[in-house]
Amino acid sequence: MSSHALPPTMTMTTTITTDLATRLSQVGLLATAQNLEDFLARAGKGRWSGVQILEEIARLEQIEKTRRSLQSRLRRARIGRFKPMADYDWNWPKKVERDLIERAFTLEFVREGRNLVLLGSNGLGKTMITRNIAHQAVLAGFSVLFTTAAELIEDLRSRSPETLRRRLARYTRPQLLVVD
Repeated sequence: MSSHALPPTMTMTTTITTDLATRLSQVGLLATAQNLEDFLARAGKGRWSGVQILEEIARLEQIEKTRRSLQSRLRRARIGRFKPMADYDWNWPKKVERDLIERAFTLEFVREGRNLVLLGSNGLGKTMITRNIAHQAVLAGFSVLFTTAAELIEDLRSRSPETLRRRLARYTRPQLLVVD
C-alpha cells in the first residue's frame, strides 16, 4: 500500500456516503445530501434515535426549502440592486411624508388590495423606497413584480390579442406590482 492510498474501510465509507448523498439528492433531500458527512457525524456523536434523525432531516429540509423559495421569489420579483432604507436621508426631501412611507412598510396596503402611489420630482428616492417595499413584501411571502413604466409599455405594445392577454396576466398575477 502506498503512503497516499486510503485504508480500504475509508474508501468504502466514502463510496457509501457518496452513493447515499446521490440518492438523497434524487429524492429531493438536498440539504441533507449536501451536508451528509457532518449530519452523520453529529447524529453519531449525539447518539440520536431514529426519531431524532428524522426530526433533524425534516428541520434541515424545511429550512432549505424556505431558503430556495425566497431566492426564487426574489429572482422572479426582478427588484434588482438597491440601497437599504437605513441609507435614506429623511432630512433632504423637505416634503417627504415619513410616517406614510413607514406605514407602507407594514404592507397593509398590499393585504387590503389598495394602491400606493409615490409622487415627486426625479432624484428624491422614490425608486429606492419602492424597491425596499417590494423586497419587504417578498420577505413577507407576497408575490411581487418590479418593472419600469417603459418596460411595461414596450412589453404590451403591438401584441396579438392572445399574446396581450398572456402578458396582461403576467402583470395582474403578483400580489404587488411595482411600476417605476
